[in-house]
Amino acid sequence: MKKLTANSNGRYGLLLLPALVAALLLPLVLHAADTSALRPPRGAKVAIIAFEDLQCPDCAAAETLLLEASAKYNVPLVRMDFPLPKHDWSFDAHVLARFFDSISKPGAKGLPLGEQFRRWCYANQDSIKKENLRGMAERFADQHNVTLPENVDPSGRLETLVRADYEAGQRAGVIHTPTVFVVSLHRRGAPFIEVLDREQLFAMIEELQAAEK
Repeated sequence: MKKLTANSNGRYGLLLLPALVAALLLPLVLHAADTSALRPPRGAKVAIIAFEDLQCPDCAAAETLLLEASAKYNVPLVRMDFPLPKHDWSFDAHVLARFFDSISKPGAKGLPLGEQFRRWCYANQDSIKKENLRGMAERFADQHNVTLPENVDPSGRLETLVRADYEAGQRAGVIHTPTVFVVSLHRRGAPFIEVLDREQLFAMIEELQAAEK
């Protein structure tokens, strides 16, 4: 995967040309795609929608910026499951995140436990492997006084939710992670991919917020 770096202006730069080419081509793919389902959650006028892969280094690198934008403009960050087939533990991690979503007790700082788990995955990404994912998830659960059942998805419901997000991403033309949309009740901003320009992202949120007043 391509590596993102932050420069002194707070922008994320892309190091490899092939990914830049992909970023330039993505809007052409999405132009003909179905993004009609990408809307803010109930009660919000503007939102950030991010199609993410918990094993993706670029998603981990973009995490700080997305959280900053969400907090600065008081808009929800809607995480969509998009585990890439080339990653060997990502799908299972997304199912685990859905399990922790189902736990009503909050995690640290009052955040939902599923959100805490996703942030934990990004923070510990370099240490997680397919072979130790279960053990690390058990330690995360223990730290939050939660018992991780032997089978977290006996009915297959959580796996269905992950696949539904993935299929929504496919309909929207998503081919890379992270793919980030800024959306409002009536408009959808141009998508970002990998190269997340802080000023451009912030300007788009401000534009859509102004239009919704």
